[in-house]
Amino acid sequence: MEIKDLLKKDLMIMDLKANTKMEAIDEMIARLKEKNIVSDADVFKDLILKREERSSTGLGEGIAMPHAKTSVVNSPSVLFARSNKGVDYDALDGEPVHIFFMIAASEGAHDLHIETLAKLSKMLLNDDFTKGLLTCGSPDEVYALVDKYSEKPQETPKEEVKETQITNKKRILAVTACPTGIAHTYMAEAALKEAGEKLGVDVKVETNGADGIKNNLTTNDINDAVGIIVAADKKVETARFNDRKVIVTSTADAIKNAEALIKKVLNNEAPVFKAEASDNTEEDSQANDSIGRIIYKSIMSGVSNMLPFVIGGGILLVLSFIVERFMGQNELFKLLYGIGGGAFHFLIPVLAGFIAMSIADKPGFMPGAVAGYMASQGAGFLGGLIGGFIAGYSVIFLKKMTKNMSKQFDGMKSMVIYPIFSLLITGVLMYFIIGPVFTKINVIVANWLNNMGTANAVLLGAILGGMMSVDMGGPINKAAYAFSIGVFTDTNNGAFMAAVMAGGMVPPLAIALAMTLFKDRFDEKEQQSKISNFILGLSFITEGAIPFAAKEPLKVISSCVIGAAIAGGLTQFWGVSAPAPHGGIFVIPAMPSVHSAIFFVVSIAIGAIISGVIFGVIRGKKNN
Repeated sequence: MEIKDLLKKDLMIMDLKANTKMEAIDEMIARLKEKNIVSDADVFKDLILKREERSSTGLGEGIAMPHAKTSVVNSPSVLFARSNKGVDYDALDGEPVHIFFMIAASEGAHDLHIETLAKLSKMLLNDDFTKGLLTCGSPDEVYALVDKYSEKPQETPKEEVKETQITNKKRILAVTACPTGIAHTYMAEAALKEAGEKLGVDVKVETNGADGIKNNLTTNDINDAVGIIVAADKKVETARFNDRKVIVTSTADAIKNAEALIKKVLNNEAPVFKAEASDNTEEDSQANDSIGRIIYKSIMSGVSNMLPFVIGGGILLVLSFIVERFMGQNELFKLLYGIGGGAFHFLIPVLAGFIAMSIADKPGFMPGAVAGYMASQGAGFLGGLIGGFIAGYSVIFLKKMTKNMSKQFDGMKSMVIYPIFSLLITGVLMYFIIGPVFTKINVIVANWLNNMGTANAVLLGAILGGMMSVDMGGPINKAAYAFSIGVFTDTNNGAFMAAVMAGGMVPPLAIALAMTLFKDRFDEKEQQSKISNFILGLSFITEGAIPFAAKEPLKVISSCVIGAAIAGGLTQFWGVSAPAPHGGIFVIPAMPSVHSAIFFVVSIAIGAIISGVIFGVIRGKKNN
């Protein structure tokens, strides 16, 4: 991927009108919103400002790189903007900023995007490149300049080989990391390497970027180094540097003062690092979050890691039911059912394990997974969720209790103390409290569902169906889905699974129907997505409607929520039950009865038609 694939011409602002930092941020975000790069300008701005609170992205020398990585970014992009008069951006050198690169990275940005952004970050350290940006008269000239300087290899495998072959130079190690792992991580890397070359020092840099950890520092590297520079704005692994000479600083400092940092190491001015100082890093980062935020992040971590098991296992279970219906319980049925059912056995252990890991890092995973397994014996989904938190915080408790132990027991902590005692604490609580309590709760829930009146079932089905369309794959959508999976796994009742599946299928189907019924209200480019939205909708992939929701959130979301809620409610009115937690229209052959199959389709059709007609009517004529 080339840099210009992300650096889009129609995003460029050749003469920024802003006079202040906030005005500059607003003007650039407005352009991203206008071009449908971000779906929610407020969320994106909030993340941009939170990044600025950590340290200004005004890097000095007239350059600023505000950036954020979030799911509200529809397509990874870089906005170039230039202020001819300059903006007071709280830059590190106190000088006005003239050149801006605002980076909008998507939550799932892949390695190729990150590598491209890394190259751009390093190019900004080239004075000729930045001076050229000040004189470009058009987006085409900006492109030409980028092409000119991006053709130069930034870092090749030969360079690494050459670096490892040098034996007559002193070696300094470095670790760079910033919160989003995009810009500052790689600019700090480039600045330190460049400064090392000037000073005749061999510098190896480990980057903790959005594409993972690259150029890892080995034990031999650490033993041979004269010193280490940790330029990080987020948690990195530092225990490995115990008793070594280490300078801990920010990425911004490394970018601006790389030579000074290296000289400080060479002059033997780096302090000796003690691993104990890093013990609280994780807990400090947790302390910065509210309790609600910690709970939310932990649950989302568990649910996100559980979903592949739900989808993979669910689809195979559907296929096994189809085979059973038409061919009986043959070997193919047994194979598919065994694999799909096997995946389902991991749902609660994976949920609990990753909740615990989100709280206590790797030591939390094992007791969390065991808590999930114990919960799967009766306490169910909610029991596993609670078990994950118990496991995570039992490890946090043990870390605090052993904080002042002699250093000779450091290895014993992770290999013996944490796994044995966290498992014991978690297991005892699960066995005597969580298991019995939530097993009874599940019995009560099962009885309540069996005795629930039609009116209450319809209301709850409508709520769940509507929630699936509020943010189309976001936390509200996942909350409804997780609730239904919990009921499904704990009680084998697929009624609410049918409601959320119908609700999640409505938005893309509604968009496709609106384009079919109101052709004159959609341009040619939009019409190209009609078939794909039909397919995505039938497959229970709600995200197909996101591009339209990003462009017209109020019209799309309001119309889709109405239809999705109606579809979810109708599934309960007609007593529809889903045999698996995923599959969309493909679960129909596996439905427990012809009645369920017919009215599942009818519920979805009614909801999609209502939403499609509402959206088509309120959208009005297409914009030319």
